[in-house]
Amino acid sequence: MNLRGELHPTYTDLREWLETVEKLGELKVVRGAHWDLEMAGLAEIVSREAKGEAPAMLFDEITDFPPGRRALFGQLDSVGRLALTLGLSLDQPDRISCVRACRDKLSKLELLPPRVVPRGKVQENLLEGERIDLFQFPLPRHHELDGGRYFGTAHCVVTRDPDTGWVNLGTYRCMAFGKNSVGLHMSPGRHGRTARDKYFERGQPFKVAVAVGADPALFLASTMAVPAGVSEYEFAGGLKGRPIEVFEGPYTKLPIPAHAEIVIEGECLPGETHDEGPFGEWAGYYANNGLTPVREPVLRIKSLWHRTDPILTCAQPARPPGYNFAFCVFRSAMIWDELEKAGVPDVRGVWCHEAGSSRLFNVVAIKQRYPGHSRQAGMIASQCASGVYIGRYTVVVDDDIDATNLADVVWAIATRTDPEKSIEIFRRGRSSSADPAVSPDDKGSDRNPAAVFTSKAVIDACRPYEWKERAYPVVEVSSELRGRLLAKWRDEFEGVL
Repeated sequence: MNLRGELHPTYTDLREWLETVEKLGELKVVRGAHWDLEMAGLAEIVSREAKGEAPAMLFDEITDFPPGRRALFGQLDSVGRLALTLGLSLDQPDRISCVRACRDKLSKLELLPPRVVPRGKVQENLLEGERIDLFQFPLPRHHELDGGRYFGTAHCVVTRDPDTGWVNLGTYRCMAFGKNSVGLHMSPGRHGRTARDKYFERGQPFKVAVAVGADPALFLASTMAVPAGVSEYEFAGGLKGRPIEVFEGPYTKLPIPAHAEIVIEGECLPGETHDEGPFGEWAGYYANNGLTPVREPVLRIKSLWHRTDPILTCAQPARPPGYNFAFCVFRSAMIWDELEKAGVPDVRGVWCHEAGSSRLFNVVAIKQRYPGHSRQAGMIASQCASGVYIGRYTVVVDDDIDATNLADVVWAIATRTDPEKSIEIFRRGRSSSADPAVSPDDKGSDRNPAAVFTSKAVIDACRPYEWKERAYPVVEVSSELRGRLLAKWRDEFEGVL
């Protein structure tokens, strides 16, 4: 795939996007897998063990379902698929080039409001009342210890703030409780949760739409820390350079992605809850409440729209490395952008590592310019909007370190830090109910959740500024010698290097 030059995201829906992915050789179609553990298990194995880029995996002819009822995993987990989605121009198809291109896109981003259309592709089929049945779709059971099957793991939950009218899209897991109801798990502090709490405090129903198989750029935007007051519709439209098309939901009056694969509309009533989970979460643990279900609001479905032969989009959170490549790239780009907007100069790279599930272990590479530069970069990266959610470890390294290479980063920590002088601890920072390092005793119960905090470490793994010009030389092959050796011996090592 040639990623040089601007790639214009001309697709209008998931299916057009998949056609291009297939032409790029990044789609694997699997037939005959079972919805119970097999689809998700195979997707997890491939994402972790594939040689080279893991393909997107489209399951068809799924056991117990007719051909055409499909499920997609690993949607955005490659440089090529992310570049296609966002129209990125890359100098090299590597991680930092991808992050730079994302950051460049963000720096030029102009919000584009959604375009209202009279009818969308998702409206090909409408089910209401007793005809609503979520189990007509191949909802997977993802992990062996999960408490049920999930309708929403790679989707957009559409809500509206009752005070401002701001429309927000977030990715909040949706377990199928029955054929016409799902759970709605929203962590405290999330924009959708804040809106929900406002409705419930007033004794009002909370109207919600859930879109599965939405535009890939819109799905990605719904997973990111888009600023409060900005709709992910506007943000995704800006990323694509063209408005996201929506129609007004008849029941919720919410704008709904017009060309999604499946959409449900419904409402949650104050006080109506149901056991939800457990579910293996993004950090690689059952950390919300261990293996004990939690009580979550019930979303009663009033209408269900779907395309003919719909595609269920799925994410497979598990022990990393795994499904979170796109989140690593995009979150890295947003932290980089926020650092520069805060006045931190000479940032040379940012990477939110897969080993930290894109949130727990973040690295910033800088060219040191003045005393305190490295601490400034670390503290701001740990507290900016895209890094503050848990963000347990932030490591700052010199620009000779590859921020994406974990061995390089650990080498810098091991050889350039004095623990007493190089580590800053920030206490009572923002955490999450899914934080696996917080004791269950400190999370309270589902009926009386406790405020959850974490400490954060900023590790300054840069050479000490006051003697960086006298730093000990690094032992490695020089770029000149490397070039001469490869020119002479490249054929001998073909397939090895």
